[in-house]
Amino acid sequence: MISKVNDSVYLDKVLPAENGRRLLINGTQVGAGSFTLIAGPCAVESAIQLEAVAKLLHSLGAHFLRGGAYKPRTSPHSFQGLALEGLKLLRQMGDKYSLNVVTEVIDVESLPQVAEYADVLQVGARNMQNFSLLRALGQCRKPVLLKRGFAATIDEWLGAADYIATGGNDKIILCERGIRTFSQATRNTLDLASAVVARNMTSFPVIADPSHGTGHWELINPMVKASLAAGLDGVMVEIHPQPEKALSDGRQSLTLPHYSTLQYEISELAPAFGKQIN
Repeated sequence: MISKVNDSVYLDKVLPAENGRRLLINGTQVGAGSFTLIAGPCAVESAIQLEAVAKLLHSLGAHFLRGGAYKPRTSPHSFQGLALEGLKLLRQMGDKYSLNVVTEVIDVESLPQVAEYADVLQVGARNMQNFSLLRALGQCRKPVLLKRGFAATIDEWLGAADYIATGGNDKIILCERGIRTFSQATRNTLDLASAVVARNMTSFPVIADPSHGTGHWELINPMVKASLAAGLDGVMVEIHPQPEKALSDGRQSLTLPHYSTLQYEISELAPAFGKQIN
């Protein structure tokens, strides 16, 4: 599934543009000409908050609801998520509004529980090289969204994907979520060039996360459009009914009206880049 070459010579050995790049998740296609929008709050906070988001996504024809039930945070004093209660809320809203649930799994111990409620299992940047977890996900038959570590090379990122694939699970979506650089203007540096390289080196769909990649909601709209223009297979963005009151990452969350505008604009632009919004 992965082109085993050094970054410096990858251009001589790229895979065909759409080689195997199609993943079906409960009937919804990711890759192969589709531009997938995955949206939702950074953390599940309450039924009221999550239903407002899910209801909007359903009204817009979206197919994926993201939200964190378990939240690995830099500080132990920060909001850590609602755990099982959050998983149940995600599943409840996913079923009610016909949305696939995307949520993070943080360790091997919680994997069975998360897999029971989620349609797509997200591996966060901090866990990209948690090899025990990657091996366990290889034995799981649910799709995995693998985020790039914030200091990981392309080879390390693809190597992590290979841990999952060699275990028997090739239902993988790669997600570029920004890397650490010397710049202090943004939370991270969204490395779209490397995302394109990864897309050319693998048969997995590749998406971007401009919310974590920038840390500023004002930058999400242009970075989503840049991801579309770059030929990526979709994006994952954070949205919240009241970002100013969010318990996690409010600064990088779009309001619901802002997200509605974004989806409309992307729908209008997608055909110009040979894509369609799924």
